[in-house]
Amino acid sequence: MSDRPCIFSFFAGSGFLDLGFETSGFNIVYVNEIFSPFMAAYRYSRQVLNLALPEYGYHHGEVADVSKLFEGSPAQHFQELVIDCRKSHNIIGFIGGPPCPDFSIGGKNKGCFGDNGKLSASYIELICHNIPDFFLFENVKGLWKTKKHRLFFESLKQQLQQAGYILTERLINSLEYGVPQDRQRIILIGFQSNFLKQMRIEFNQKNSLNQETFPWNNYILSKQENIFTYPWPKCEPFQENSIMPCPEGILQELTVEYWFQKNNVLKHPNTEHYFQPKAGMKKFAAIDEGDNSKKSFKRLHRWRYSPTACYGNNEVHLHPYKLRRISVAEALAIQSLPANFVFPEQMSLTNMFKTIGNGVPYLASKGLAQTIVNFLATGVKNTVDILNHTGT
Repeated sequence: MSDRPCIFSFFAGSGFLDLGFETSGFNIVYVNEIFSPFMAAYRYSRQVLNLALPEYGYHHGEVADVSKLFEGSPAQHFQELVIDCRKSHNIIGFIGGPPCPDFSIGGKNKGCFGDNGKLSASYIELICHNIPDFFLFENVKGLWKTKKHRLFFESLKQQLQQAGYILTERLINSLEYGVPQDRQRIILIGFQSNFLKQMRIEFNQKNSLNQETFPWNNYILSKQENIFTYPWPKCEPFQENSIMPCPEGILQELTVEYWFQKNNVLKHPNTEHYFQPKAGMKKFAAIDEGDNSKKSFKRLHRWRYSPTACYGNNEVHLHPYKLRRISVAEALAIQSLPANFVFPEQMSLTNMFKTIGNGVPYLASKGLAQTIVNFLATGVKNTVDILNHTGT
């Protein structure tokens, strides 16, 4: 039996969530993504990072197809892969963040009836059919906070509990994990009750793990309510190529400029990849550094964290002190990707920014993966020796 827990990844995008798990001791064995440019970027970035190919390959298709089980269906083939994986691996997990515009407060708001909303139900169905030892489900805060969407979320949880899952959830902010971005997301994690019993991990019988049992706080660097109390700079008149020293009393490692320097964005292979509009440059210059009050034309402040990286319709944040939108290299830094994470040259700008905006920030995904490792390590010693792989 292998001691590295295996991950089946869904809605993988370009693999930001997967990378956090890979660098925390998990083995990505199956990757599912319907949009081929994202899948191509996933494969390319892993090649650059010199990471192993998934044992069961890359699968280009709809998650709904592998959730509907009948003779000879893709779902039956997928089920056979999971059964095969169990023969040689101790622990199997599913991870995924179904597309979320239908639950987003600023999005389509069609909820569970929208095409994207239905994919959340398909993912839960997939989990209930195949019964992995654990799963992670990521989505926008609207699914958790908006009343009508919350009812749908609760119905998904009920389905999972009926399938034997013990659940825990938290509304996280990426800032808490060291990401320079104010990005809230609901994270739902579940463990099969029989699996927890085998691991001799204690839990109550109410189908949930409380904050004392599941170590949500162990990999949080600063709680968001504390982060917001720092004297972050407000707005400054925009001045191209200006120099501004870092103000005292803030968390410098959560600032845009810190990450631009950390990732050496001007030397990154994707540094020249940014939108160059033919018109509107006067408007660009008129917006203060740090003015993110409007829905469009938000300008970052170099010594503050970024608002949520949501890059739809080519609307990408403005550079703090350059007369342009931020580059792909800079957007990757805001998503806390390692400096050697690269997109292929031939990928379109629209697709580069779309997959960046869709992705789970790398340090947040790594923090979540390490939290799961930490929890599993409280079980039977030697059952799974994954702490050796975390690099912590």
